[in-house]
Amino acid sequence: MRSFPADLAQAQQEWSATYRQLAERPGRTELRRRLHRLSTQLFFHPYWQQRRPSPTAWWELRHLGRPSDRGVG
Repeated sequence: MRSFPADLAQAQQEWSATYRQLAERPGRTELRRRLHRLSTQLFFHPYWQQRRPSPTAWWELRHLGRPSDRGVG
């Protein structure tokens, strides 16, 4: 798995957490605005200026935002 800049990975983790909160409480304007702001931050991050994002890169980045499976099993 490739390594992403720390701020890009953090933004993805925040995006995922916000998305989960919005799923639990739909219609929350502040959550929709935060999700939009984070989406913009992710899509236009300087990291993508150096390389074109592939579907695999997006998947790997999104995987960083998922809750950890540690401790399960």
